[in-house]
Amino acid sequence: METSCIVLAGGKSLRLGSDKVLETIGNRSLLQLVLSCVLPLSREVIIVTASEPSIFESIDHSKLKVVTDIYPGKGPLGGIHTGLATSASFYNLVVASDMPFLNQALLRYMLQVSADFDLVVPRIGNFVEPLHAVYTKRCLAPMEEMLKQDKLMVNQLFSSVKTRYVEIEEIERFDPRHLSFFNVNTKADLKRARELARGCER
Repeated sequence: METSCIVLAGGKSLRLGSDKVLETIGNRSLLQLVLSCVLPLSREVIIVTASEPSIFESIDHSKLKVVTDIYPGKGPLGGIHTGLATSASFYNLVVASDMPFLNQALLRYMLQVSADFDLVVPRIGNFVEPLHAVYTKRCLAPMEEMLKQDKLMVNQLFSSVKTRYVEIEEIERFDPRHLSFFNVNTKADLKRARELARGCER
């Protein structure tokens, strides 16, 4: 099935103190690491940014499209909504731009099990990761309603659509250390990511 990927890159990077998508791990930026994982899975990749797409204009790839939030200031829910509204595909893989250890096999599996669902999302105990999930276009209408009501918690969408949780046993078949969900928010996170990458502790 044809799939697009939505990469959320609208965060302000306040805790890191710099634009984190440009921070490097090894010889590649966070954004490059994410793109290298999702491009083979996607007919197009939509990078959703808050307001300043200029830092992405140097990326030259025919599959890439950079868009700004339709509803500014609405956080990840607004970014996912913008990506879905822009996407040419019914099925859409959504990831954050600060996840350096995405696992292509796990992402592919999530796409494979998404056929009968509106939303496929990983769940480990009480932890659910909505920024590493598959959303269909059927999520657009309930998202629009949430945004109009200023209900911005993505998790509130789950009960409004047909949701499939990918449980820990499924996740650990592909990613036993759960590094897929590691994201870089602080300098300490960045340091650990670089250490993980150097040690090939994947």
